[in-house]
Amino acid sequence: MMTDPISDLLTQVRNAIKAKHPKVDVPTSNTKVGIVELWKQEGFIRNYKLFRDGEKGVLRIYLKYVGKKSAIEGLKRISRPSRRVYCSYEKMPKILGGLGVAILSTSRGILTDKIAKENKVGGELLCSVW
Repeated sequence: MMTDPISDLLTQVRNAIKAKHPKVDVPTSNTKVGIVELWKQEGFIRNYKLFRDGEKGVLRIYLKYVGKKSAIEGLKRISRPSRRVYCSYEKMPKILGGLGVAILSTSRGILTDKIAKENKVGGELLCSVW
């Protein structure tokens, strides 16, 4: 039983990067697919695919490496089930002075901090990646 599937996604990706794996498989959900799609758009991963494994789906994430170094240097869960963190578009945090990306769950779907500022929407800060 998972209590926090987003945190589990971040941990599995972090462990795969440390072990230099080319890909990692995680159980799928719409939120995870939204987060991984943003990682692909921002250039943190090469690609991802969805597979059906019986009744459950599997999300396969193909990790990106530049030389021997991963494109993802760090992942951090911001909002947790025990402590939700919300912010408006005016008070959006900058991750590493703008080098990183914050991922939000908004009324318009899963968005990056830049897109949320452009659309003037706030929401729950899910995680950050740099």
